[in-house]
Amino acid sequence: QVYVLKRPFVDEFLRRMGELFECVLFTASLAKYADPVTDLLDQRGVFRARLFRESCVFHQGCYVKDLSLLGRDLHKTLILDNSPASYIFHPGNAVSPGPGEGPRRPRQPCLSPAPLPRQVPVQSWFDDMADTELLNLIPIFEELSEAEDVYASLGQLRAP
Repeated sequence: QVYVLKRPFVDEFLRRMGELFECVLFTASLAKYADPVTDLLDQRGVFRARLFRESCVFHQGCYVKDLSLLGRDLHKTLILDNSPASYIFHPGNAVSPGPGEGPRRPRQPCLSPAPLPRQVPVQSWFDDMADTELLNLIPIFEELSEAEDVYASLGQLRAP
């Protein structure tokens, strides 16, 4: 039996992301835990593939998502994650909320390089039903969906 408390606007966020992108779930969780949760969250089949812990690289005590293993053009690949340690191989591909979004709680005590300017992970969520982070990210992803090079576009978004 699996119980899922859904983050506010997750359904809208996933629906829109599925319209804009080829979406791949890439998690450091074990498949036996993440698969049932994903089945409940992704009832429309937005995720075209699911990658679990065995697809991660164990590096300096952390499970890192090596985007190069996806076999996709990295200039058109984005990652959204609450743990900067999970994307330390590809920090330039990380989508981050804007400045002033509040304190960030690191999920894993892993070693990671200094973040890019204004680069913070998506806020971890536990139970705040007034949370709007996913809703706020939709316009950013809509803009990025038209980018020829996500590095350049993300660099512009991060510029002061």
